[in-house]
Amino acid sequence: MDRRTFLTAAGTGAAALSLGAVTAPATAADSRLLRTWFRDTYRSIEAMTTDFGLVTDKIDLRGPGAPAQSPQTSPTNIGCGLWSTVAAAGLGVIGEGAMLRALTRTVAAVERLERHHGFWLNWYDAHDGSVLTEWPGTGAPVRPFLSSVDNAWLVTGLRIAADAAPTLRARVDRILATADWSYFYTPYDPADPVAGPGQLRGGVWTDTEEPTPHHYGALNTEPRMASYLGIADGSLPGDHYWHLLRTMLPEHEQEQKPGGGHVTVDGVRVWNGHYTHRGRKVVPTWGGSMFEALMVPLFVPEPEWSPRAWGVTHQRYVRGQIDHGLREAQYGYWGFSPSNVPEDGYQEYGVDALGMAVDGYASNTDRTHTTDGEPLPPPSAFTNGVVTPHASFLALPYARRDAVANLRALERDFGAYEEGLGFRDSVNVSTGRVSDFMLALDQGMIVAALAQELRPGLLQRAFRTGGFRSRVRPLLERERFSV
Repeated sequence: MDRRTFLTAAGTGAAALSLGAVTAPATAADSRLLRTWFRDTYRSIEAMTTDFGLVTDKIDLRGPGAPAQSPQTSPTNIGCGLWSTVAAAGLGVIGEGAMLRALTRTVAAVERLERHHGFWLNWYDAHDGSVLTEWPGTGAPVRPFLSSVDNAWLVTGLRIAADAAPTLRARVDRILATADWSYFYTPYDPADPVAGPGQLRGGVWTDTEEPTPHHYGALNTEPRMASYLGIADGSLPGDHYWHLLRTMLPEHEQEQKPGGGHVTVDGVRVWNGHYTHRGRKVVPTWGGSMFEALMVPLFVPEPEWSPRAWGVTHQRYVRGQIDHGLREAQYGYWGFSPSNVPEDGYQEYGVDALGMAVDGYASNTDRTHTTDGEPLPPPSAFTNGVVTPHASFLALPYARRDAVANLRALERDFGAYEEGLGFRDSVNVSTGRVSDFMLALDQGMIVAALAQELRPGLLQRAFRTGGFRSRVRPLLERERFSV
């Protein structure tokens, strides 16, 4: 069945979802619905949590009975579990006592995990905390790797846990005392900014102490959480923020020739570039996905501290994702971010034009890309489009009515919602195929986004004081994107 035949067969709901439909007024019923979605999504996090206290990478819904937990977990998954527990207590889904017991169990498990240079390896057995040396199910070897961005999300979860449970603060402080972000940092060298860019490495393989050849250079991507954490605790210099790229320089190959110009901030000469998508100036991400841009502000209040820069580009980025889904590809739905491939596997999804990478993340499994300056491919070229619900939840602060309507349509038209557990991870909106899995990262983002919508600031308290207030906030207040 092709895409248009499917949309017709699905009924008027899918086919009629247009810009007019998704801007219907929000109602009190929407707020009640968000609470139901939160409660069920948190139950999926509980279903992922092992007796050892760690959240597994994902759960499989194909078999009878309880969802099947995956063997593996990562620092990001563990962080998701921590902040989800705090959010559940803050919204009354669990009691304070249950929160403290759950956090204590997870912190105790984290204390037992093997670490290097104060940081955590990328893969552990979620059931006993041992380091994975072979990939479950395939036996493929797993090299021990320290990821800067994955460690950032575990540190984020630990900071939130310590803020919510003062009895755990001393233990968390001891855990984090040796997590020095300068381990991943290459200092800025004005004589050779290519070799010394003032940026963070993607990570380090601990068996050889070999760093990744790449740095995380783009500013508007999820690794900026590691940058903020390092600047806040003083292990990274403040000027690191200004050495991150709003876009690549005009002479560099990238998705679009950027507009903008050079500015000098805090003594650093910054290329203040932007892209233009459907007439809107935005700061692009690396690949064009939703979580690159909008996961960090769930915790760090970028739009509040930087309303004329971050606040503007976040809003326009969401509108670009909506326009791609409804106007450019004409899927009838929107929200593109790395997720489970509904037919199995994992793939980065996004809006190619909103990312710096040439032929970055496409919105469909078949990877239909766009080229700046050339006509858009016709909607018929966007076969096997994949929408992930977590992308709509990330959009809640910027397009609440649009996001709720899009999620209602995914539930109604595809059966993408699992009662008692929340949304399945993704939908092929061309064929109607729905994922059999829920991923801890994506469910964790949904929990955090709903917490921010239902109780603003609940998960941001740990990032409004100390070094975040004295070191990070002034940087964001000085930010002036060319948008």
